[in-house]
Amino acid sequence: MIHTNITLILTLSLLIWSSPFVSKLFRLPIPPVEIILGAIFAYIGLVGHNQYFDLIAEVGFLYLMFLAGMEVDLKQITKSPKIVIQKSILFLFLMVIFSIVFGFIFDLNAIVIISMPLISIGLLASLSKEYGKEEPWIKLAFIAGVLGEIASIAALTIFDVATVTGFSIALIVKITYLLLFILVIYLLYKMLHLLFWWYPELKSILVPKRDTSAQDIRLSMALFFILIAVMLSLELELALGAFIAGIAISAFFHHEKELEEKMSSLGFGFLVPLFFIHVGASFDLNALPLDGVISGALLITFLMLVSRLFAAIVFKRISGSKDALLVALSLSMPLTLLVAVATIGYETKLLDLLTYYQLILASIFEILISMTIIKTLQARKKLSP
Repeated sequence: MIHTNITLILTLSLLIWSSPFVSKLFRLPIPPVEIILGAIFAYIGLVGHNQYFDLIAEVGFLYLMFLAGMEVDLKQITKSPKIVIQKSILFLFLMVIFSIVFGFIFDLNAIVIISMPLISIGLLASLSKEYGKEEPWIKLAFIAGVLGEIASIAALTIFDVATVTGFSIALIVKITYLLLFILVIYLLYKMLHLLFWWYPELKSILVPKRDTSAQDIRLSMALFFILIAVMLSLELELALGAFIAGIAISAFFHHEKELEEKMSSLGFGFLVPLFFIHVGASFDLNALPLDGVISGALLITFLMLVSRLFAAIVFKRISGSKDALLVALSLSMPLTLLVAVATIGYETKLLDLLTYYQLILASIFEILISMTIIKTLQARKKLSP
């Protein structure tokens, strides 16, 4: 047991350190490289199931959602032109419609159809770090992504409860909890916004300018875990709490650029890579030769990409064809939510093992395809005069 734990620790350390070099060697984005390496080393037997690894990977996922929330500029979203908000909502609506239509045309499992329109901006945080949050397409993707993320997490919460309780009073109670939680968060935001407007010096007290005790990081982590604890007590999706914690830090301390860099360095340098490696390790490479696994995964990937590309046409007039394409691709990687729905579906016997593997593999294919195309388009943009 001790020998196994030592092997796991050494392997994970090696993968975290070496993945950027492998990424540069094969000219692939780092997240999919970490996922692939996780799958390969799990197949070899050097990375396996471990309660501590599972726990820290879960923390890595929640921290990724926290960082995604920190990338959100509420002022920018609330001050966005109405046309942008309207187009974003229309994009989400069309994506759902296309997903349902494609699902029925290809006779897909109901859980797969539910999974197809999911939106997660966790990986958008990685793109923002790599290409800069001032890129117009990243700004637009965050606006549409935040709306889609909240709707997706709400849908996942309802789906999770519905698979256990069915359409009963318990489901209505959970939906009520979710709505009340969002309402309370909104009211707290308004109250704190007013409080900081009247007493701006409070910000300096909470996050001192020159402080050797890392008070800014302590406050951020405290809020991160407090909201996770709240979601645990309400038995709601933890990702929503982590996401809102990040938004809160961004909303009230957005002027502290160093804080964002500190939190981002901790996440992308340690916790987030462990999450991606864990995702890769959760996929059994022995399943690849099974009939229908790869073809089914490619079909799901293709339909999810196409549904977003068709829906992104609404952005063409306000951002141009290339930015609309980049927005569609950047919102085509709902890795965490897709894995969550697949896991819930399989554990509740609503999905068979074949479809489960197809969804997991599709989530990996989407990252590989989307990030590779985005990287290619951005490289061409830099080369063009």
